[in-house]
Amino acid sequence: MAESKPLYITLISVHGLIRGENMELGRDADTGGQVLYVVELARALAAHPNVARVDLLTRRIHDPKVGPDYAKPEERLSDKAHLIRLDCGPRRYLRKEVLWPHLQEFIDRALQHVRSVGEVPDVIHSHYADAGLVGARLAGLLGVPLIHTGHSLGLEKQKQMRAKGIRQAALEEQYNISTRIEAEEIVLGTADIVVASTRQEVEEQYAEYDNYHPKRMQVIPPGVDLSRFHPPGLYDTNSAFARDIARFLHKPLKPMILALSRADERKNIASLVRAYGESSSLQEKANLVVVAGNRDEIRGMDKGPRDVLTEILFLMDKYDLYGKFAFPKHHTGDDVPDMYRLAARRHGVFINPALTEPFGLTLIEAAASGLPLVATNDGGPKEILHYCANGLLLDPHNIKDIQRKLLDALSDNRRWKRWSRSGVDGANRHYSWPGHAQRYLELIESLLRSTRRRKLRVPSTKTRLPTVDRLAITSLDNALFGDDQALRQLQGQLRKHGRHIGYGIATGRSLDSALRLMKRKALPIPDILITSVGTCIHYCHNGQRIVEDTYWANHIDYRWEPRKLSKIMRRVPGAKPRADNEQTRYKLSYDIDPEVTPSAREIKRLLRMNDLHAKIVISETRILDLLPIRASKGLAIRYLSIKWGVPLEHILVVGDSGNDEEMLLGDTLGVVVGNHSAELSKLRGKPRIYFAEGKYASGIMEGFAHYQFFSTIQIPSV
Repeated sequence: MAESKPLYITLISVHGLIRGENMELGRDADTGGQVLYVVELARALAAHPNVARVDLLTRRIHDPKVGPDYAKPEERLSDKAHLIRLDCGPRRYLRKEVLWPHLQEFIDRALQHVRSVGEVPDVIHSHYADAGLVGARLAGLLGVPLIHTGHSLGLEKQKQMRAKGIRQAALEEQYNISTRIEAEEIVLGTADIVVASTRQEVEEQYAEYDNYHPKRMQVIPPGVDLSRFHPPGLYDTNSAFARDIARFLHKPLKPMILALSRADERKNIASLVRAYGESSSLQEKANLVVVAGNRDEIRGMDKGPRDVLTEILFLMDKYDLYGKFAFPKHHTGDDVPDMYRLAARRHGVFINPALTEPFGLTLIEAAASGLPLVATNDGGPKEILHYCANGLLLDPHNIKDIQRKLLDALSDNRRWKRWSRSGVDGANRHYSWPGHAQRYLELIESLLRSTRRRKLRVPSTKTRLPTVDRLAITSLDNALFGDDQALRQLQGQLRKHGRHIGYGIATGRSLDSALRLMKRKALPIPDILITSVGTCIHYCHNGQRIVEDTYWANHIDYRWEPRKLSKIMRRVPGAKPRADNEQTRYKLSYDIDPEVTPSAREIKRLLRMNDLHAKIVISETRILDLLPIRASKGLAIRYLSIKWGVPLEHILVVGDSGNDEEMLLGDTLGVVVGNHSAELSKLRGKPRIYFAEGKYASGIMEGFAHYQFFSTIQIPSV
């Protein structure tokens, strides 16, 4: 790799229980292979001489049900790798499907972390859809490249669940599946590189998305810590795991069929138990050992794992598998290598019967341990078995095929030994962490050669913003104007207390339109003007000169192609360009006919399929605006927070209509005036959004008083 300044890399993995040691893999559906992968990736990258620092950002959890480790704000993973936990939403542990409303808080806390480090990362790498949405916003705000790894995909999950007869309404209720899929579309349209584990993942699973652009996708198989996984030695005979499962089995020395996964319906464990229970030949030849996470009381678990574990117990009883089937309740991360080595010592096999498997980290661990494989004929297993040549593929939907492949794998001792040696060799040759890190960093270096590293900067032109320690930013038409007497009082308050308070306006109006309105109403020009739905930022210097923030303009220019967008929009029925004075450099505006114009979703799909990227804003049902994907009033406010060093909890924002919602969410101090539109009512009850009784400027002053904005700011706990 060419000589260059050592890299600072930020990884993001929001959900699940993440810690550096004694990982509780399989405890629940959110704490699986992804957790292990991101921790080991952080360590592997940090071990490379061309990396200065790696931060892994995840969610901080204060919950006695999961233990105190997950409440620590920081944990050292290695000399240069840090696990950073950020507050996000309620303190208690939440499954990933209900985290979506809280992700803006995660973004805001991540920005605070960047400021505390004092350096912008060179690249952000997000993992799974929730972190992808965070990463897309964060990379956009910081102006750095985004790499994304999906781990599993919403469209594939939806397809599998629908094939099992689950209704779409149930998928929405349980999994928020549409929200997840839309987040995946957003990140696929934003990411500079999408890292996949297999070629099948790229060519089949990602190909289902509107934002499918294979030229931005790279296949890099995950690595495995091969220092932990190796064939059995002389002293592997009496491990704690061996003693634990021996109490289940009449003949514990028989060959072992080992399955290891979390208790998730997609892992298809019940079909494996059914196949074993219906085959006397399999029961005669081998014991079945299923390790499906950790459990104390099944009745207290979430519905998904509860249903899976209950069905396994029913099947065990139905087929009278007592003495042949081990189903331990607990294991630790340190037990996992012992499991594989014990199964290898007993000349058994490792089985992964999952309905779909994007990669299959456990397959590589088993291969490195000298344990042959029987695995689902899908994605990762197909490629792993191609490289390792150490087993057979099965049809997970066919009980008879599961039985045939297991019997076949256990029937030839000479071939078993050949598979064992080949698996160890293949795992070490193709799936080591140093090799993975080297390929990964070569990819980043190539990406950064075409991307200038960007720092947080302030303009050299004179402005009072570096001296302020708080900002008040209000919407314009229906927040400020409507009560002239209250407006004069508000202006008096700002003049009286304004030495260290910056004031700004955020509006959908163009700059010229906003200035004309303020002149007509005799309103002084504020320090900051966010106009054209967040596509323009201007500063007022010395009360007179208005200067554009050109860095923001360059920043939102990312993947903005107005000519191509205009050309595609000609194909949209009922969409006609508005007058020239309604068009700006970063806003294309159209009049639409709701009777004939396709929905925003259909238009968005048309753009994505043509590798075009824009936000679609529909107002009053008849006006459609296209904006750059990095532009919005909410993102502009967070950019200002970074640029001028004003914490988000020192920024008071005032809104009155639905298009102010993003601006109000997160760590800012939100105020909704009494004359607000109905769309904002759903935000009631959020601790950092105050609903004023007063209307117009009177409501703004009420908000100032609520937060004690002119003295020691009272910041509500989230």
